[in-house]
Amino acid sequence: MLLEDLGWNSYFAAMWAELAREAEWFPARVIGQGRGLWRIAGAFVAGGGGADAPDGSGDEVWAAASGKLHEQGSAGGDWPAVGDWVAAEIAGGELRGVVHAVLPRRSQIVRKTPGKMIEQQMIAANVDTAFLVTALDGDFNLRRIERYVAQFWESGARPVILLNKADTCEDVVGRAEEVERIARGVSVLPLSGRTGQGMEALAPFLAAGQTVVLLGSSGVGKSTLVNRLIGSETQTTQPVRESDSRGRHTTTSRELLRLPNGAMLIDTPGLRELQLWEAAEGITESFADIEELAAECRFRDCQHGDEPGCAVRKAVAEGKLDEARLENRRKLQREQEFLQRKIDPAARSEAQQQLRTLMRGVRQKYQQRDKDGGKR
Repeated sequence: MLLEDLGWNSYFAAMWAELAREAEWFPARVIGQGRGLWRIAGAFVAGGGGADAPDGSGDEVWAAASGKLHEQGSAGGDWPAVGDWVAAEIAGGELRGVVHAVLPRRSQIVRKTPGKMIEQQMIAANVDTAFLVTALDGDFNLRRIERYVAQFWESGARPVILLNKADTCEDVVGRAEEVERIARGVSVLPLSGRTGQGMEALAPFLAAGQTVVLLGSSGVGKSTLVNRLIGSETQTTQPVRESDSRGRHTTTSRELLRLPNGAMLIDTPGLRELQLWEAAEGITESFADIEELAAECRFRDCQHGDEPGCAVRKAVAEGKLDEARLENRRKLQREQEFLQRKIDPAARSEAQQQLRTLMRGVRQKYQQRDKDGGKR
Protein backbone atom coordinates (compact mmCIF):
# COMPACT_ATOMS: atom_id res chain seq x y z
CA MET A 1 0.00 0.00 0.00
CA LEU A 2 1.34 3.43 -0.94
CA LEU A 3 0.92 6.27 1.51
CA GLU A 4 -0.76 8.19 -1.30
CA ASP A 5 -3.50 5.56 -1.19
CA LEU A 6 -4.30 6.85 2.28
CA GLY A 7 -4.31 10.52 1.28
CA TRP A 8 -0.63 11.38 1.79
CA ASN A 9 0.40 14.46 -0.22
CA SER A 10 3.00 17.22 -0.41
CA TYR A 11 1.54 19.04 2.61
CA PHE A 12 1.99 16.07 4.94
CA ALA A 13 5.39 15.30 3.41
CA ALA A 14 6.48 18.84 4.30
CA MET A 15 5.11 18.48 7.85
CA TRP A 16 6.91 15.15 8.18
CA ALA A 17 10.19 16.71 7.06
CA GLU A 18 9.91 19.37 9.78
CA LEU A 19 9.08 16.88 12.54
CA ALA A 20 11.86 16.10 15.01
CA ARG A 21 11.60 12.33 14.90
CA GLU A 22 13.43 9.11 15.54
CA ALA A 23 14.67 6.90 12.70
CA GLU A 24 12.31 4.06 13.57
CA TRP A 25 9.18 6.22 13.32
CA PHE A 26 6.97 5.99 10.26
CA PRO A 27 3.98 7.99 9.01
CA ALA A 28 0.59 6.35 9.48
CA ARG A 29 -3.02 7.43 9.27
CA VAL A 30 -5.61 6.91 11.98
CA ILE A 31 -8.47 4.89 10.48
CA GLY A 32 -10.36 3.96 13.64
CA GLN A 33 -10.34 4.41 17.38
CA GLY A 34 -11.34 2.54 20.51
CA ARG A 35 -10.89 3.10 24.22
CA GLY A 36 -7.42 4.60 24.47
CA LEU A 37 -6.29 2.89 21.26
CA TRP A 38 -6.15 3.87 17.61
CA ARG A 39 -6.24 1.73 14.50
CA ILE A 40 -3.50 3.02 12.21
CA ALA A 41 -2.60 2.18 8.62
CA GLY A 42 0.64 2.90 6.85
CA ALA A 43 3.48 1.53 4.80
CA PHE A 44 5.44 -0.47 7.32
CA VAL A 45 6.54 -3.95 8.27
CA ALA A 46 6.77 -5.58 11.68
CA GLY A 47 9.80 -4.24 13.50
CA GLY A 48 9.43 -0.85 11.86
CA GLY A 49 10.02 0.38 8.35
CA GLY A 50 10.98 3.90 9.09
CA ALA A 51 9.87 7.06 7.36
CA ASP A 52 12.18 6.33 4.46
CA ALA A 53 10.13 3.33 3.37
CA PRO A 54 6.89 4.93 2.17
CA ASP A 55 6.30 2.23 -0.41
CA GLY A 56 6.78 -0.77 1.83
CA SER A 57 4.20 -3.38 2.68
CA GLY A 58 0.88 -1.98 3.86
CA ASP A 59 -0.55 -3.00 7.18
CA GLU A 60 -2.95 -2.00 9.92
CA VAL A 61 -2.32 -2.28 13.64
CA TRP A 62 -3.79 -1.07 16.91
CA ALA A 63 -1.61 1.51 18.61
CA ALA A 64 -1.43 3.21 21.99
CA ALA A 65 -0.18 6.69 22.84
CA SER A 66 3.41 7.11 23.93
CA GLY A 67 4.04 8.50 27.38
CA LYS A 68 4.99 11.90 25.97
CA LEU A 69 1.93 12.10 23.74
CA HIS A 70 -0.27 11.08 26.65
CA GLU A 71 1.14 13.93 28.75
CA GLN A 72 0.64 16.43 25.92
CA GLY A 73 -2.92 15.24 25.31
CA SER A 74 -3.80 15.50 28.99
CA ALA A 75 -2.46 19.07 28.96
CA GLY A 76 -4.70 20.11 26.07
CA GLY A 77 -2.45 19.15 23.17
CA ASP A 78 -3.51 17.44 19.97
CA TRP A 79 -4.97 14.00 20.61
CA PRO A 80 -5.20 11.62 17.63
CA ALA A 81 -8.52 11.53 15.78
CA VAL A 82 -9.77 9.55 12.81
CA GLY A 83 -8.19 11.04 9.70
CA ASP A 84 -5.05 12.25 11.47
CA TRP A 85 -1.55 11.52 10.22
CA VAL A 86 0.72 10.45 13.06
CA ALA A 87 4.30 9.47 13.73
CA ALA A 88 4.29 5.87 14.97
CA GLU A 89 6.49 2.86 15.46
CA ILE A 90 6.05 -0.87 15.85
CA ALA A 91 6.79 -1.85 19.43
CA GLY A 92 9.15 -4.73 20.02
CA GLY A 93 8.85 -6.21 16.53
CA GLU A 94 5.20 -7.10 17.16
CA LEU A 95 2.14 -5.97 15.27
CA ARG A 96 1.47 -3.44 17.98
CA GLY A 97 2.02 0.25 17.48
CA VAL A 98 2.92 3.31 19.51
CA VAL A 99 1.82 6.79 18.43
CA HIS A 100 4.40 9.47 19.25
CA ALA A 101 3.09 12.64 17.58
CA VAL A 102 0.24 14.09 15.52
CA LEU A 103 1.13 15.95 12.35
CA PRO A 104 -0.40 19.45 11.89
CA ARG A 105 -3.85 19.17 10.35
CA ARG A 106 -5.02 20.66 7.06
CA SER A 107 -8.61 20.75 8.30
CA GLN A 108 -10.61 19.60 11.30
CA ILE A 109 -14.29 19.04 12.00
CA VAL A 110 -14.98 19.86 15.64
CA ARG A 111 -17.80 20.73 17.98
CA LYS A 112 -18.22 21.71 21.59
CA THR A 113 -18.47 18.66 23.82
CA PRO A 114 -22.16 17.97 24.57
CA GLY A 115 -23.32 19.03 28.01
CA LYS A 116 -21.87 21.59 30.40
CA MET A 117 -18.19 20.84 29.85
CA ILE A 118 -16.39 23.58 27.89
CA GLU A 119 -14.14 21.43 25.75
CA GLN A 120 -13.53 20.82 22.08
CA GLN A 121 -14.43 17.43 20.61
CA MET A 122 -12.64 16.38 17.45
CA ILE A 123 -14.91 14.57 14.98
CA ALA A 124 -12.64 14.11 11.96
CA ALA A 125 -9.29 15.43 10.75
CA ASN A 126 -7.71 16.17 7.38
CA VAL A 127 -10.98 16.12 5.48
CA ASP A 128 -11.22 17.58 1.97
CA THR A 129 -15.03 17.62 1.79
CA ALA A 130 -17.64 17.55 4.55
CA PHE A 131 -20.95 15.99 3.51
CA LEU A 132 -23.86 17.19 5.61
CA VAL A 133 -26.58 14.57 5.19
CA THR A 134 -30.12 15.69 5.85
CA ALA A 135 -33.27 13.84 4.89
CA LEU A 136 -36.19 15.14 2.86
CA ASP A 137 -38.71 13.94 5.43
CA GLY A 138 -39.59 14.98 8.97
CA ASP A 139 -35.90 15.51 9.74
CA PHE A 140 -35.65 18.47 7.30
CA ASN A 141 -34.64 21.57 9.27
CA LEU A 142 -33.19 24.73 7.72
CA ARG A 143 -31.95 26.12 11.03
CA ARG A 144 -29.98 22.96 11.74
CA ILE A 145 -28.45 23.12 8.28
CA GLU A 146 -27.31 26.71 8.95
CA ARG A 147 -25.62 25.55 12.15
CA TYR A 148 -23.72 22.73 10.43
CA VAL A 149 -22.66 24.90 7.50
CA ALA A 150 -21.25 27.54 9.86
CA GLN A 151 -19.02 24.96 11.54
CA PHE A 152 -18.03 23.43 8.20
CA TRP A 153 -16.90 26.81 6.81
CA GLU A 154 -14.73 27.18 9.90
CA SER A 155 -13.18 23.73 9.48
CA GLY A 156 -11.14 24.27 6.34
CA ALA A 157 -13.07 21.54 4.52
CA ARG A 158 -15.42 22.16 1.59
CA PRO A 159 -19.07 21.86 2.70
CA VAL A 160 -21.58 19.94 0.56
CA ILE A 161 -25.21 19.32 1.51
CA LEU A 162 -26.76 15.97 0.59
CA LEU A 163 -30.57 15.93 0.58
CA ASN A 164 -31.14 12.24 1.07
CA LYS A 165 -34.38 10.27 0.60
CA ALA A 166 -35.28 12.25 -2.52
CA ASP A 167 -37.34 9.25 -3.62
CA THR A 168 -39.79 9.96 -0.78
CA CYS A 169 -40.22 13.71 -1.36
CA GLU A 170 -42.92 15.22 -3.57
CA ASP A 171 -41.18 18.58 -4.02
CA VAL A 172 -37.45 17.90 -4.28
CA VAL A 173 -36.79 21.00 -6.41
CA GLY A 174 -38.58 23.28 -3.96
CA ARG A 175 -36.72 21.85 -0.97
CA ALA A 176 -33.38 22.18 -2.76
CA GLU A 177 -34.12 25.82 -3.57
CA GLU A 178 -34.91 26.50 0.10
CA VAL A 179 -31.51 25.13 1.10
CA GLU A 180 -29.67 26.95 -1.67
CA ARG A 181 -31.07 30.26 -0.43
CA ILE A 182 -29.57 29.77 3.04
CA ALA A 183 -26.30 28.12 1.92
CA ARG A 184 -24.84 30.29 -0.77
CA GLY A 185 -21.68 28.89 -2.29
CA VAL A 186 -22.45 25.37 -1.07
CA SER A 187 -23.31 22.52 -3.44
CA VAL A 188 -26.78 21.12 -2.70
CA LEU A 189 -27.32 17.61 -4.05
CA PRO A 190 -30.67 15.77 -3.85
CA LEU A 191 -30.20 12.00 -3.94
CA SER A 192 -31.37 8.68 -2.58
CA GLY A 193 -29.03 6.20 -0.95
CA ARG A 194 -31.77 3.57 -1.14
CA THR A 195 -32.42 3.75 -4.89
CA GLY A 196 -29.17 5.28 -6.12
CA GLN A 197 -30.94 8.32 -7.54
CA GLY A 198 -28.53 11.27 -7.93
CA MET A 199 -25.49 9.41 -6.57
CA GLU A 200 -23.47 10.20 -9.70
CA ALA A 201 -23.32 13.84 -8.55
CA LEU A 202 -20.90 12.82 -5.77
CA ALA A 203 -18.19 11.72 -8.23
CA PRO A 204 -16.32 15.08 -8.35
CA PHE A 205 -15.82 14.95 -4.58
CA LEU A 206 -14.69 11.31 -4.46
CA ALA A 207 -11.50 11.29 -6.51
CA ALA A 208 -8.75 8.87 -5.50
CA GLY A 209 -6.80 10.19 -2.51
CA GLN A 210 -9.60 12.53 -1.42
CA THR A 211 -11.12 12.26 2.07
CA VAL A 212 -14.77 13.02 2.80
CA VAL A 213 -16.74 12.79 6.03
CA LEU A 214 -20.45 12.02 6.42
CA LEU A 215 -22.19 13.99 9.18
CA GLY A 216 -25.81 14.34 10.19
CA SER A 217 -28.36 13.35 12.77
CA SER A 218 -29.64 9.82 13.33
CA GLY A 219 -32.12 8.53 10.79
CA VAL A 220 -30.99 10.61 7.80
CA GLY A 221 -29.67 7.53 5.98
CA LYS A 222 -25.90 7.83 6.34
CA SER A 223 -25.38 4.08 6.67
CA THR A 224 -27.44 3.46 3.53
CA LEU A 225 -25.27 5.99 1.68
CA VAL A 226 -22.11 4.30 2.94
CA ASN A 227 -23.33 0.93 1.69
CA ARG A 228 -24.19 2.45 -1.68
CA LEU A 229 -20.74 4.04 -2.01
CA ILE A 230 -18.86 0.92 -0.91
CA GLY A 231 -21.03 -1.37 -3.01
CA SER A 232 -21.86 -3.78 -0.19
CA GLU A 233 -23.96 -4.01 2.97
CA THR A 234 -21.06 -3.04 5.23
CA GLN A 235 -23.03 -0.85 7.59
CA THR A 236 -26.14 -2.00 9.46
CA THR A 237 -29.24 0.07 8.80
CA GLN A 238 -32.33 0.64 10.94
CA PRO A 239 -35.77 2.00 9.99
CA VAL A 240 -36.75 5.40 11.36
CA ARG A 241 -39.81 6.07 13.51
CA GLU A 242 -42.74 7.16 11.37
CA SER A 243 -43.94 9.61 14.03
CA ASP A 244 -40.92 11.93 13.86
CA SER A 245 -38.56 10.45 11.23
CA ARG A 246 -35.90 9.95 13.91
CA GLY A 247 -33.63 6.94 13.84
CA ARG A 248 -31.37 4.98 16.13
CA HIS A 249 -27.58 5.08 15.94
CA THR A 250 -26.44 2.31 13.60
CA THR A 251 -22.85 3.55 13.36
CA THR A 252 -21.33 3.43 16.84
CA SER A 253 -17.78 4.67 16.21
CA ARG A 254 -15.86 6.79 13.74
CA GLU A 255 -13.86 4.96 11.10
CA LEU A 256 -12.11 5.69 7.82
CA LEU A 257 -13.19 3.45 4.95
CA ARG A 258 -11.54 3.13 1.54
CA LEU A 259 -13.95 3.24 -1.38
CA PRO A 260 -13.49 1.10 -4.49
CA ASN A 261 -12.33 4.11 -6.54
CA GLY A 262 -9.59 5.05 -4.05
CA ALA A 263 -11.39 7.84 -2.18
CA MET A 264 -11.63 7.67 1.60
CA LEU A 265 -14.81 8.06 3.61
CA ILE A 266 -15.02 8.83 7.33
CA ASP A 267 -18.30 7.51 8.70
CA THR A 268 -19.53 8.92 11.99
CA PRO A 269 -22.34 8.15 14.44
CA GLY A 270 -25.43 10.33 14.19
CA LEU A 271 -25.06 13.59 16.10
CA ARG A 272 -27.86 14.47 18.51
CA GLU A 273 -26.61 18.03 18.61
CA LEU A 274 -23.88 20.22 17.16
CA GLN A 275 -22.80 23.03 19.45
CA LEU A 276 -20.40 25.29 17.61
CA TRP A 277 -16.78 25.63 18.64
CA GLU A 278 -14.89 28.84 17.78
CA ALA A 279 -16.85 29.36 14.57
CA ALA A 280 -17.05 33.16 14.35
CA GLU A 281 -15.64 33.25 10.82
CA GLY A 282 -17.83 30.34 9.82
CA ILE A 283 -20.93 32.21 11.01
CA THR A 284 -19.87 35.26 9.00
CA GLU A 285 -19.43 33.11 5.89
CA SER A 286 -22.62 31.15 6.42
CA PHE A 287 -24.69 34.32 6.86
CA ALA A 288 -22.91 36.36 4.20
CA ASP A 289 -26.23 37.65 2.86
CA ILE A 290 -27.03 39.28 6.21
CA GLU A 291 -23.48 40.65 6.43
CA GLU A 292 -23.98 42.33 3.03
CA LEU A 293 -27.26 43.86 4.14
CA ALA A 294 -25.73 45.03 7.42
CA ALA A 295 -23.11 46.99 5.47
CA GLU A 296 -25.96 49.20 4.21
CA CYS A 297 -27.33 50.01 7.69
CA ARG A 298 -27.17 53.66 8.74
CA PHE A 299 -25.20 52.85 11.88
CA ARG A 300 -22.06 50.73 11.76
CA ASP A 301 -22.88 49.09 15.11
CA CYS A 302 -26.52 48.43 14.20
CA GLN A 303 -27.99 45.49 16.12
CA HIS A 304 -30.86 45.12 13.62
CA GLY A 305 -33.51 45.84 16.20
CA ASP A 306 -35.36 49.16 16.36
CA GLU A 307 -32.54 51.34 15.00
CA PRO A 308 -33.54 53.75 12.22
CA GLY A 309 -32.11 53.06 8.79
CA CYS A 310 -31.60 49.33 9.40
CA ALA A 311 -31.23 47.61 6.03
CA VAL A 312 -31.59 44.17 7.63
CA ARG A 313 -34.96 44.92 9.23
CA LYS A 314 -36.08 46.51 5.96
CA ALA A 315 -35.24 43.27 4.10
CA VAL A 316 -37.26 41.29 6.68
CA ALA A 317 -40.23 43.65 6.29
CA GLU A 318 -40.11 43.35 2.50
CA GLY A 319 -39.99 39.56 2.66
CA LYS A 320 -36.48 39.37 1.22
CA LEU A 321 -35.02 37.87 4.41
CA ASP A 322 -36.56 35.24 6.65
CA GLU A 323 -36.74 36.56 10.21
CA ALA A 324 -36.13 33.02 11.50
CA ARG A 325 -32.78 33.07 9.69
CA LEU A 326 -31.88 36.40 11.29
CA GLU A 327 -32.82 35.08 14.74
CA ASN A 328 -30.79 31.91 14.19
CA ARG A 329 -27.76 34.03 13.35
CA ARG A 330 -28.23 35.93 16.60
CA LYS A 331 -28.54 32.65 18.49
CA LEU A 332 -25.31 31.27 17.03
CA GLN A 333 -23.50 34.52 17.75
CA ARG A 334 -24.69 34.45 21.37
CA GLU A 335 -23.37 30.90 21.68
CA GLN A 336 -19.98 32.04 20.37
CA GLU A 337 -19.86 35.00 22.74
CA PHE A 338 -20.67 32.73 25.68
CA LEU A 339 -18.01 30.23 24.57
CA GLN A 340 -15.36 32.93 24.19
CA ARG A 341 -16.05 34.20 27.69
CA LYS A 342 -15.50 30.68 29.01
CA ILE A 343 -12.29 29.84 27.12
CA ASP A 344 -10.72 33.28 26.57
CA PRO A 345 -9.63 35.07 29.77
CA ALA A 346 -9.44 38.43 27.97
CA ALA A 347 -12.97 38.07 26.58
CA ARG A 348 -14.24 36.94 29.99
CA SER A 349 -12.58 39.93 31.67
CA GLU A 350 -14.09 42.34 29.13
CA ALA A 351 -17.56 40.83 29.60
CA GLN A 352 -17.24 41.11 33.38
CA GLN A 353 -16.16 44.74 33.08
CA GLN A 354 -19.13 45.50 30.83
CA LEU A 355 -21.44 43.85 33.38
CA ARG A 356 -19.91 45.86 36.24
CA THR A 357 -20.34 49.08 34.25
CA LEU A 358 -23.95 48.19 33.51
CA MET A 359 -24.74 47.38 37.13
CA ARG A 360 -23.02 50.58 38.28
CA GLY A 361 -25.32 52.56 36.01
CA VAL A 362 -28.36 50.73 37.37
CA ARG A 363 -27.33 51.44 40.97
CA GLN A 364 -26.74 55.11 40.20
CA LYS A 365 -30.14 55.32 38.55
CA TYR A 366 -31.92 53.93 41.61
CA GLN A 367 -29.82 56.03 44.00
CA GLN A 368 -30.78 59.15 42.10
CA ARG A 369 -34.43 58.07 42.16
CA ASP A 370 -34.26 57.69 45.94
CA LYS A 371 -32.77 61.18 46.25
CA ASP A 372 -35.62 62.55 44.18
CA GLY A 373 -38.15 60.96 46.47
CA GLY A 374 -39.00 58.10 44.11
CA LYS A 375 -40.30 60.41 41.41
CA ARG A 376 -38.42 58.67 38.58
